[in-house]
Amino acid sequence: MSDNIAPKHIGYIVDGNRRWARERGLLPHKGHEAGYDVIKEIALANFNSGVEYVSAYIFSTENWKRSEDEVSRLMNMVLRLFKVDIDFFQKNNIKLRVLGSREKVSRQILKAINDAEAKTVNNTAGTLALCFNYGGHQEIVDSVKKIIQSGTSADNVTTGLIEQNLYAPEIPPVDLVVRTSGEQRISNFMLWRIAYSEMMFIDKYWPDMTANDVTEIIKEYNNRSRRFGG
Repeated sequence: MSDNIAPKHIGYIVDGNRRWARERGLLPHKGHEAGYDVIKEIALANFNSGVEYVSAYIFSTENWKRSEDEVSRLMNMVLRLFKVDIDFFQKNNIKLRVLGSREKVSRQILKAINDAEAKTVNNTAGTLALCFNYGGHQEIVDSVKKIIQSGTSADNVTTGLIEQNLYAPEIPPVDLVVRTSGEQRISNFMLWRIAYSEMMFIDKYWPDMTANDVTEIIKEYNNRSRRFGG
């Protein structure tokens, strides 16, 4: 990795869990379970490679439309992530941040989120930003609402002010968006922060991703020429 410069922030759209399961004759939740462990492995590989921020799109505001059984199983995995796996994040010095709306989320999960963020707040190896109950449009709407509620006049609204009112505003813009499963769309992910992101689409389902893929992703990033509109 010495010849490659790691991007500061890589955002992952973790796609293909259900198709991975379907192709193996398994129920959808088996794909989610397989993908669950990969999030930790990929995050750790990124931080070990010099990436400071990793964001992962784990549950969108639209995902509530899925079957009651699938949503229930996903919520159980989210609880496990924030309660049982907190030891993994502590051991590896990883800071957790959760981006998303708090609407529809149970009090039990909200408490687990708050506890996990508090316990890992001083960790310094890297920040894992989990987009849970997240929608890019809703994040911008919620930012604007906060600005209006603060009494700010229209003339004083700037891009900087909107950024300051996003979820977890300390999370920087995304340098590189990686989407697995071969699909080539953004799906309402980090709309404000990906204005000048590089995009990478990988023909692998999320559960098949490994640390070696992270090495290749960073190599490819170093082959890109970012102009930021210039």
